Amino acid sequence: MIFKKENGWFRRRMGQAERLAVQTAPRDPLTPYACSAPAGAGERRLYTALRESIPIIDAAIGKILRLVGSFTIQCDDKNVEYEMNRFLQTVKVNALENGVQSFLNTYLSQLLTYGNAVGEVVLTAGGEIGALYNASLDDVELRETAPLELCICRREAGGCVPVAYPELVLASALDPPPGCARGVSLLHGLPFVSGILMQIYQTIGTNWERVGNVRFAVTYKPTGDAADRAFAKDRAKQIAQEWSGAMQKNSVRDFVAVGDVNIRAIGSDVQILDSNVPVRQMLEEIVAKLGLPPFLLGLSWSSTERMSSQQADILTSELEAYRRVLNPVIGKICSLWMRLRGLEPRYTIDWNTITLQDEVDMANARLMNARALQIEEQLQKEDGA
Repeated sequence: MIFKKENGWFRRRMGQAERLAVQTAPRDPLTPYACSAPAGAGERRLYTALRESIPIIDAAIGKILRLVGSFTIQCDDKNVEYEMNRFLQTVKVNALENGVQSFLNTYLSQLLTYGNAVGEVVLTAGGEIGALYNASLDDVELRETAPLELCICRREAGGCVPVAYPELVLASALDPPPGCARGVSLLHGLPFVSGILMQIYQTIGTNWERVGNVRFAVTYKPTGDAADRAFAKDRAKQIAQEWSGAMQKNSVRDFVAVGDVNIRAIGSDVQILDSNVPVRQMLEEIVAKLGLPPFLLGLSWSSTERMSSQQADILTSELEAYRRVLNPVIGKICSLWMRLRGLEPRYTIDWNTITLQDEVDMANARLMNARALQIEEQLQKEDGA
C-alpha cells in the first residue's frame, strides 16, 4: 500500500490486482447484485426502544462492554510500542471523549444493538490521525456492489453518495447471513418476548393503580317506610357529601350515616394473578439470548457453585468472540498509524486476561497445583534413588 499526499489528505493507491470471481453469487443481468446494510430506521428504533423499556437488556449490554476489557499493543521496537499505546490512550474520540477504549465501547454497543457499526479515522491537514469518530447508522449505508466488494455511502437529501476515502472508514457486521453485509442484532428475536413482558408489567401497574388506590362503593338502601322512600334522593346526596368530606386528602374524620348504608371497597374480592412464573419465563428467554449468567444481572435464581463456574467459562468464550470482532478494527487503526509514519505494521494485540472467578479461589488453585508438582518431583526423586 502506498499513500500519496493530495490536498492535505492521504489517498491510498492500490496495485492492479486480479479481480476475484465468486461462482455461487447471483448473475442475473436484469437484477444487479446489491445488498444494503445496516437495518432500517424502523428496526433500529425498535431495538433502541427495547433498551429503554427493558432495563435488564440495557444493563446486559453495558456489562458486556465492561467485561470485554482493554488491550495494549506489543511491538519489537519498545519506542514504537510506547508511542502507539500513548496515542491509543490520548486520541480524541467524538466531541468529548479521549482514548480508543471510548471509541470501541460505543462501536461495540452499536454493533450489539443494531448488528452493524461504522466508525471513521479522521486525519489532520498534516497527515496524522487526529480523531476517531463513531458514525450514526442513520447517516451511512453499506452497499455490496459485488460479492467481495463493499461501497460505503453517505446519506444526503438527494440520495446516497460514496465517501471519498473509504480506506478511512471502519465497518463491522455481527453474524451476517450468507451473501449479505447486514449484521444480526444481539436483540434479534427479543421484541416478541419483550412485548409480552411489557404487557405484564403494564397490567401490574394498572391493577395496582386500581386496587392499591382504594375506591369505595357506598350503597344506601331505603326501608319500606313511605317517608324514607320519599326522601331517599335527598338522603343519598347527604351521604355522598359526607363521604366525600370524610375521604379528603387532609381530612381525618368519621363518617356517620343513618339507615341501611353498605360500604365496600371496589375490587376487594378480585384475585390478582401471580406474575412470578410468566415474568421469570420471559426473563429466562432474554437472559439466554444475551448470553450473560443470571447472577451478573442481579437475578437471584438458584444455582450451585459448579453451575456458576460453568456459566463464567461460557461467558469467557462469548467475550473472546466479541474481541475477535474488534481485532480487525483495532488492527486497521494501528496499521494506518504505523504506515503514516513509514513503519512496517508489525505488532500484536494483547488483551487483558478475563477474570470472572474469585481471586482467592484462583490463588488457592495455584497453591494446590504448586503443592501437587512438588509432591510429584519428590516421588520421582525417591523412585530414582
